[in-house]
Amino acid sequence: MMVAWSLAKSASKTDEIQNNLARLREKRGISAAALAGVAGVSRQTIYAMEAGSYVPNTAVALKLARALEATVEDLFGLPDDLPAPDLRTETVAMLPGSDTLEPGQPVQLCRVEKRTVASAPSPVPWYFPASDAVIAGGRGKTKVRVFHPEDAFKNRLLIAGCDPAISVLARSVQAAGSELVLAHRNSSQSLALLRDGWVHIAGTHLRDEATGESNLAEVDRIFPRQSVAVISYAVWEEGIVTARGNPKGIRGVEDLARAGLRIVNREAGAGSRKLLDTHLKRLGISTAKVRGYGHEVQGHLPAAWQVQTGSADACIATRAAARVFGLGFLPLVSERYDLVIHREHLTLPAVEALLETLGRSSFRRELESLGGYDTRAAGERMR
Repeated sequence: MMVAWSLAKSASKTDEIQNNLARLREKRGISAAALAGVAGVSRQTIYAMEAGSYVPNTAVALKLARALEATVEDLFGLPDDLPAPDLRTETVAMLPGSDTLEPGQPVQLCRVEKRTVASAPSPVPWYFPASDAVIAGGRGKTKVRVFHPEDAFKNRLLIAGCDPAISVLARSVQAAGSELVLAHRNSSQSLALLRDGWVHIAGTHLRDEATGESNLAEVDRIFPRQSVAVISYAVWEEGIVTARGNPKGIRGVEDLARAGLRIVNREAGAGSRKLLDTHLKRLGISTAKVRGYGHEVQGHLPAAWQVQTGSADACIATRAAARVFGLGFLPLVSERYDLVIHREHLTLPAVEALLETLGRSSFRRELESLGGYDTRAAGERMR
């Protein structure tokens, strides 16, 4: 991969570099001597790098990253307390007919003559979906009429998950010559599809309440040991989405059982529903007391849309879903959204392009701008 900065031995620069080498080496179970052999340096040099007294050059950094199945940015980066580069601010004209937007809501920009016009993208797809074929019928086996030649699908990955922001990854991966086909499924459904060989990648956010760990317990329950890789995508916030300004004065999950308040729920197997059920059980609140508990929709954005339209007063979803509609948000938990991949698929060119994309600053910056996403561990191998 290309690196945005060059590392060289310089004692004066070591304080400016955040070093994760020791943590990742220990996590991978690689000795300092073995890592030194791969990188072409001495064992003492590895220890010096881990201590922060020596910064490697670009070639050594790339060798270390390859040996540890990481990106250079995972090993060496700028400390979090350094000021982040400012995003460019520009005055634009909102497209006439647009709703009033709240700070943080996304827009798309386009230069029209001498004017930069901002248009708010619809979170609801009011257009024909992308397609490659149409159903042609058939008994027993589905037949389709295909629009494109057979080799048009060779660099595609089928990914199942519920994160709306996976479209950001899809756009970034496309620039590398690969394509993601997105299948909207909840976390439990996605893992089942991966287990049964239907998809290349499953996105999941199933938190183990006993340990607080995200996804690993469920992955270990479903898949044979060492059969899949678990790659961190981002840490996000989930919580209670309310109408703009929180007119019902909701302060916590206990308020969802109040008279006159109606929620919209996620389907069984969804991480958001499990989060709600966990809080209700902890508070000793019967689901029968929560009006709208049986009203189900599939997805974070469809749930937030119900709140936006007034069909519900609240739902459990991500901060990013709330921000898309300019809604209120009360955080309940921070959890990791992971990508689960069969190990034999890690060498597919499209998968390699995807994993490389996770380390790109441009991808991370766009994802974090949506709100509630922490991408510092993006691309890190959790299992």
